[in-house]
Amino acid sequence: MVIAKEWGRVQRHRRVRKKIVGSSERPRVVVHRSLKNIFVQAVDDISAKTLASLSSLDKDVAKAASKKGKISLSEQLGKAFAEQLKKKGILKISFDRGGYLYHGRVKALAEAIRNNGIQF
Repeated sequence: MVIAKEWGRVQRHRRVRKKIVGSSERPRVVVHRSLKNIFVQAVDDISAKTLASLSSLDKDVAKAASKKGKISLSEQLGKAFAEQLKKKGILKISFDRGGYLYHGRVKALAEAIRNNGIQF
């Protein structure tokens, strides 16, 4: 059974997904947040493939975080993910916040991706 709060997030995500479609030129970047970690992936919806993915569980990302805390970890994850996208030649994305508020960790991740040269 899904809790009411999570069910609401899933419903919001479905509403957003009706409008946002990722392609190989402009993939959809999806964020998933758990209580301890945050996950991000670039998806080409047309060919149904994941082009790039990264999470806060990655040891390099966790070591590079300047301070303790989930927001600084999200910023570091955004920076590392932007570098990964640049290596694959992706400079433009569609950001899908996954039904979460654009606030806190999700905002820190998005701003870090944007500050490292990826256009939304």
